[in-house]
Amino acid sequence: MSELENRYEPTFENRIDLTDLQEKMEAVKAEVKKVIVGQDDVIRKLLISILTAGHSLIEGMPGVAKTLTAKLIAKSIQGDFKRIQFTPDLMPSDVTGSSILDLKSNEFQFVKGPIFGNLVLIDEINRAPAKTQSSLFECMSEQQVTVDGHTYTVPKPFVVFATQNPIEHEGTYRLPEAQLDRFLFKINVGYPSAAEELTILQEHHAQRVGNKEDLVQAVVSVADIVHFQQLIKQVYVHEDVLNYIIQVVFHTRSNPNLTLGASPRASIALLEAAKASAALQGRDFITPDDVKYVAPNILGHRVLLTPEKEMEGFTSDYIIKQLVDSIEIPR
Repeated sequence: MSELENRYEPTFENRIDLTDLQEKMEAVKAEVKKVIVGQDDVIRKLLISILTAGHSLIEGMPGVAKTLTAKLIAKSIQGDFKRIQFTPDLMPSDVTGSSILDLKSNEFQFVKGPIFGNLVLIDEINRAPAKTQSSLFECMSEQQVTVDGHTYTVPKPFVVFATQNPIEHEGTYRLPEAQLDRFLFKINVGYPSAAEELTILQEHHAQRVGNKEDLVQAVVSVADIVHFQQLIKQVYVHEDVLNYIIQVVFHTRSNPNLTLGASPRASIALLEAAKASAALQGRDFITPDDVKYVAPNILGHRVLLTPEKEMEGFTSDYIIKQLVDSIEIPR
């Protein structure tokens, strides 16, 4: 164990048993890797998203398996998976559900929409107008839906994965900052390396089964996920690491290159995601390195660049990386 890990290791004897969590999350990854080549970092962050009950926005060019990766992770979990294809004519009631008159009882009955699932995949989230996007606000933040004055709780666990294309603008609607802030992660999916793409071609050429997705089996139950989410909350956090998180977030609010800094929701997201990251590595305590690992994907979509920096071609991810690297790690 390194000196840094020794510094933040808890002194109490009753350690959290993370063996089951590690084994089952590795099993999920193994199932997904039956089909997906590469993208280890994307898969790991989506698993962190599930463990923290946080939502993820997956952004990338067409054809890089954004939707497929999310779908396979959902398939490896024995839960209620729902998929919603966002389109410009989609109405809020198409997402949340609506009250329909029952002719037998002559009373209105609420019919739940596809948002009532354990893992909900929203494809091309920026295709729907703001009115439909706003239907996600309450359920993503409070895990409930209010329709006609009645409140309905979504099932647990509840996690939303949403995809979008970063370069296509025709027929799309920009996600407002309030909506972006409800996503734990914004994950950028890049192109595979030459070696990975060669493997993709070789496997496709040698494919013997009709559909490789059929090879993926459910290896984790929803009860396991709920238990793991509670287990994550018990991960130990040293006071110095809490102060480090605060320093990172406060620097986004005073950085001259940013017009909008991260909110307290970002601080909580950094803490919870760092806990899950540590647990996936079998540690029941977090270090500043865990915070640094998740920070770019948590802070990048929660800040706004100054117009000058945008014109110069800078990105929020670049500024966040500079910012995090400039803060002294507590020792």
